[in-house]
Amino acid sequence: MEIQNAIEKHSYDDAWTLFEQHMQMEGFPRKSLVNKLLTSYAESLDCQRLEKAHRLVEQAFAEGKQTLFEKETLIYLSYALARCGSPVPASILLRKLVGMEEYPPVAACFAILAHLSQSPPGAYLAAELILETGYLFQDNRVDPRKKSNAPLIAMKPNTLTCTIDLTGCLLSGTTRKAEQLLDMMPRIGVKTYSTLLIILAHIYGRNGRREELKKLKRHIDEAHNLTDAQFRQYYNCLLTCHLKFGDLDSASQMVLEMLKKAKEARNSLAAATFFFEAVEDRNVPPSRQVSDATEPDNLEKDRTNPSHFISFEEFLRDRKFEQVEIIATERGILQPTERTYVKLAKAFLESGKIRELAEFLIKAEKEDSPASADDSALVHVINCCISLGWLDQAHDLLDEMRFSGITASSSVFSSLLKAYCKENRTPEATSLLKEVRKAGIQLDSSCYEALIQSRVLQKDTQGALHLFKEMKEAKITRAGREEFDMLVKGCAESSEAGLMVAKLLHEIKEGEREDCGVHDWNNRLMNDAEKALKKMRSLGRTPNVQTFHSMVTGYAAIGGKYTEVAELWGEMQALACSAPLKFDQELLDSVLYTFVRGGFFVRANEVVEMMERGNMFIDKYKYRTLFLKYHKTLYKGKAPKFETESQLKKRQAVLTFKKWIGLH
Repeated sequence: MEIQNAIEKHSYDDAWTLFEQHMQMEGFPRKSLVNKLLTSYAESLDCQRLEKAHRLVEQAFAEGKQTLFEKETLIYLSYALARCGSPVPASILLRKLVGMEEYPPVAACFAILAHLSQSPPGAYLAAELILETGYLFQDNRVDPRKKSNAPLIAMKPNTLTCTIDLTGCLLSGTTRKAEQLLDMMPRIGVKTYSTLLIILAHIYGRNGRREELKKLKRHIDEAHNLTDAQFRQYYNCLLTCHLKFGDLDSASQMVLEMLKKAKEARNSLAAATFFFEAVEDRNVPPSRQVSDATEPDNLEKDRTNPSHFISFEEFLRDRKFEQVEIIATERGILQPTERTYVKLAKAFLESGKIRELAEFLIKAEKEDSPASADDSALVHVINCCISLGWLDQAHDLLDEMRFSGITASSSVFSSLLKAYCKENRTPEATSLLKEVRKAGIQLDSSCYEALIQSRVLQKDTQGALHLFKEMKEAKITRAGREEFDMLVKGCAESSEAGLMVAKLLHEIKEGEREDCGVHDWNNRLMNDAEKALKKMRSLGRTPNVQTFHSMVTGYAAIGGKYTEVAELWGEMQALACSAPLKFDQELLDSVLYTFVRGGFFVRANEVVEMMERGNMFIDKYKYRTLFLKYHKTLYKGKAPKFETESQLKKRQAVLTFKKWIGLH
């Protein structure tokens, strides 16, 4: 009675003290009082009280008194823990409910999983929970006609539940776990919709699943309710994936198709606009004109309405769901951006395919109609080369274009000349200047300034004066600084080199392109994968994280390949010590699961040590369940009097692992 009074007065500390006294003297109080204590602690949303409540539940389950708890109480406590950022205890309570066959309804599961998915460990655990629940419904294991199955069917994961966790996995980077969830969804009848299609595209793009990404194209094109932002995101993922694989033909063809469709759309729009303007001039009544004139104001009012709720796309964008876009949309039509050309050109040049790049640019010039000559694909590509310091490649590209009969704008030659001057490459600058004069291209004053400065630094005052006279004869307007004339004249009269202010270009600093040849192994059989891995090693190439993950996943699917995984683990350990290669949480978790399943506890402890050293999340509850399922009786009795060193090492490894998962 005293405990109940303390709870009703919200004296939670007093209630807990009285509860502990009751436990010491008489054990657990009656069921209603225990549930009332737990719900009051859950309502407080206090982390310390929630932790006490969870410990109380753990103690009751350990003593076999789980019948003390109402189903709704445990669901509510799990929700409170998830909301307060305690994903592990929240997931444990859900698993205990499923173990008791007290299935929470899908609406309650969604609320809990939504809060879990806001952190990387929580998103990972939420995916695990959905996979475990979904397994119960695969292959028509549950008969919906039986009334006894109604509570279980009410817990079946739905589209919304899967979407929220997939988004969480995507935001936290656990995309391989998300792909397992995607594989399960059709088996339990979960249907896709527009937003889910875009999430699929991001996951496939991150995981290098290009074939699956291409299969989505038909569904994306046929979806009638996709926004411009969603449409753009899919094609961003597809183009990025082509570039990852080094498939420059597909990437360049995709850009050319965009330009062609954009050109067709512009022509159609121009014709339609001309027609409607002509009709409206004759037929629009004055009242309609007044109404149209007031529409923007009304629209502005709608935009500034404080009751306007943020859209799902804006929410995702705020959470950095979207990557840096390389494709834009204009009136719903896809358009390549400057960044598109930069990435594509960089890929061509890194592969040494200057001629192929020139061919692509020629086709792009024919399809594109930029607002100005300085906004063309060629200008973007040349500027990219200059920014990366690839001046020779830029010059070669200009030559290829010239041989094909296409002359670049003066700004391109000006940029390259300035870059040559900046790098003090006078012979190349002189050669390019001859080409410019031969083509009859007029340079601007900033280019002449850079050329004169370069001559001055080389102590070639005659050359500097010659350029200055050429500039004056061409009547090129100077930058408006009187000291410019003084500088050139001073250089002619003395041997000192005068310095002028130069406009420097910002360099694009991007890391080395990812070696994506290994992505093809995802869809191969393990025999082919092993042969490819051996050949890769013989060529002196180091496997990357994706390679190891593909091999481990393949071995796990076959089953029983524990020795092969152990060999891979040895190679991973060696690489971790000698090379700057970091293994992610998903890969190490797959390796750990394989070792625990196969009883390789020495290796399992090594994986745990590496994961804890990297502050990675580990689902101990999952491994405790796995251990009890396959190794429950392992080393449970007394140790024998005589053991070899190997046997002793194995025993100690098992006991260490049991202690780590909380089985003493």
